[in-house]
Amino acid sequence: MSRSDWQDHAWHLVHAEPQAPALHMALDDVMLDEVAAGRRPPTLRVWEWAGPAVVMGRFQSLRNEVDVEAAARHGIDVVRRISGGGAMFIEPGNTITYSVLAPLSLVHGMSFEEAYAHMDAWVIEALAGLGIRAWYQPLNDIASEAGKIAGAAQTRRRGAVLHHVTMAYDIDAGKMMEVLRIGREKLSDKGTTSAGKRVDPLRSQTGLPRAEVIAHMVETFGRRHGGLVGDILHPDELGRAQALARERFSTPEWTALLP
Repeated sequence: MSRSDWQDHAWHLVHAEPQAPALHMALDDVMLDEVAAGRRPPTLRVWEWAGPAVVMGRFQSLRNEVDVEAAARHGIDVVRRISGGGAMFIEPGNTITYSVLAPLSLVHGMSFEEAYAHMDAWVIEALAGLGIRAWYQPLNDIASEAGKIAGAAQTRRRGAVLHHVTMAYDIDAGKMMEVLRIGREKLSDKGTTSAGKRVDPLRSQTGLPRAEVIAHMVETFGRRHGGLVGDILHPDELGRAQALARERFSTPEWTALLP
C-alpha cells in the first residue's frame, strides 16, 4: 500500500438530524465498515446530538470514569465508543462533534502521533480562520492559549481509519464535574476550582453561533481537500446502525464492558 493524499479521494459530507448517543456509536462502526468495503466514499460526518451523553473510550473503566448516579440524575446517557482515548462530556448545542472516515492509505506508514496531527490539520486551519491560534497537542488534543478546545480518538479496521473529534463550543463546567470523575482529579491536582480553566469553549473565543463555526469548518475541509459532496445516511447504513445500537451500544454489557 502506498500513502494517498486528501485530494486523491472524493470526499462526501453527511450532516443528518439529531441522533441518540448509542446510535452515533453504531453509525461510526457501520460507516467505517462501509468505507473499508468501498461501498461508501471517504466521508466527513458532522454529528447532531438528540440528548446529553458521556462517551467513554473503548478501554476505560465505567466506575473509574463516570459517576453513574449523577449521570442518571441529570438524564445523561453513558455510552462506550469503539475507539480509545478519554471520556467526553456532551450536551446538544454545546458540542461540535465530527468523524472522518477514510481509507487507511491516508495515514499509511504514519505513527499514531503523526496520523492524529495529519487528520487534525484542517481543523487547525479552520480555527485560524476564526481568529484562534490552535495547535495539535499529542496525543489527542487540540489546544489554544486559552485552554483545550477538543479531544480526538482514532481506530483502524479492515483497511479503513476512523478519526473522530469532540470540540467544546460551550460547556456546563459544574455539571461536567459532577458526572466525570477524571475531571475532578485533574482539577484537584492542578489546584484549580473551575473546569473553565482547563477547557475553553469555542463560543467565548469566536463569538459566533455554533452553526456558523460548523459551516466555516466544512468550508475549510472542502477547500483544502479538493471538494466536498453533500450526502445522506444510506437507508441500509441507518438500519444496520439502529440494530447495532439496540443489540450492542445501548446494552449494559457493552457500556460496563470494563466495569
